[in-house]
Amino acid sequence: MSSSVSPDASRIPAILVGVDLGAPHFDAGLEELGLLAQTAGLEPVARVACKRKAPDAALFVGSGKADEIRELAQATGALEILFDQALSPAQQRNLERHIGLPVNDRTLLILEIFAQRARSHEGKLQVELARLQYLSTRLVRRWSHLERQTGGAGVRGGPGEKQIELDRRMISESIKRIKERLHKVKRQRQTQRRQRERRDAFNISLVGYTNAGKSTLFNALVKARAYAADQLFATLDTTTRQLYLGDGQGGGRTVSLSDTVGFIRDLPHGLIDAFQATLQEAVDADLLLHVVDAANPGFPEQIEQVQRVLAEIGAADIPQVLVFNKIDALEKDQQPLQLRDMYELDGVAVPRLFVSARSGAGLAALREQLLLELAGRAAADTIPPQDAAPLHRTAA
Repeated sequence: MSSSVSPDASRIPAILVGVDLGAPHFDAGLEELGLLAQTAGLEPVARVACKRKAPDAALFVGSGKADEIRELAQATGALEILFDQALSPAQQRNLERHIGLPVNDRTLLILEIFAQRARSHEGKLQVELARLQYLSTRLVRRWSHLERQTGGAGVRGGPGEKQIELDRRMISESIKRIKERLHKVKRQRQTQRRQRERRDAFNISLVGYTNAGKSTLFNALVKARAYAADQLFATLDTTTRQLYLGDGQGGGRTVSLSDTVGFIRDLPHGLIDAFQATLQEAVDADLLLHVVDAANPGFPEQIEQVQRVLAEIGAADIPQVLVFNKIDALEKDQQPLQLRDMYELDGVAVPRLFVSARSGAGLAALREQLLLELAGRAAADTIPPQDAAPLHRTAA
């Protein structure tokens, strides 16, 4: 199955390829890959989707489909091929030789977007680490000079062998240096967190699928000017501000609110490891505000993906409040009957609130819910640990 569109002359034309291997929630329309491609500065000119029981060891899609992709590229003028699944270095190299064009996968595409968007010193370090870890397995494909015959009397070994070893050593040393620098950043963050703990701060982190509106909600709650846009991965660097919640039973209360990087399906494990320092804000939070794009029909799958990443980083047991954002984008007959109810999440019932960060609808109720969470935290602190239960989580 394939389709094509008119290219945007200002972007690099690319063909999107997806292979249905029987995994749940296969994106047959390659919509998300198309958004990722556009975010990275590419323009999808054709989409190819096919089914296989298992990937072809050499070409991932098999020689027949690879021929079809090559002919489609010639017909559409595409200059790059993007796969929705991760390719092995050998598959990537074989496809490039077969098709005659650069071939990249979803992992590198996400890395490129992160490299474009990182602004802080820490963010740039994290992106560079993930990029080097990815490229270290693709030295032969990435550097054409490695295939040159070294030549000369007394030279032993295959073409480029010494240069490959040199580049591998340089990359290994760079990875080691970056890890050491990130370790220092992590220690600084731990010091900052200890200072917040001494102030008896209640720490809340915004988490959710990319483009769910976390940064827009963050700006609406704390009156900040964090960058927000209707695109994937608009925010990469964690931003923390103080949020005043108004008068609770003990008077006005202020909490610490952090906006974190968005999650996505098949987030590369290298990025999860590299962004551990940033994601630590979520791991150390007292409460997670799980922001969901209520206008996206695929929101159940997006919630599932976020839960999977939270489990991978050790944040699965932190209490959550679901915030269904973008209700202003819902049709009239899709509007919620009430702005607050309960939602079953991984077998437990958690509070769900419907809001529009853009219009402000439902934000007052969200603040009230956060005050309730604060009151629950205060009550839990007075109960012996063996008798304490997680905040607001009850069997569904």
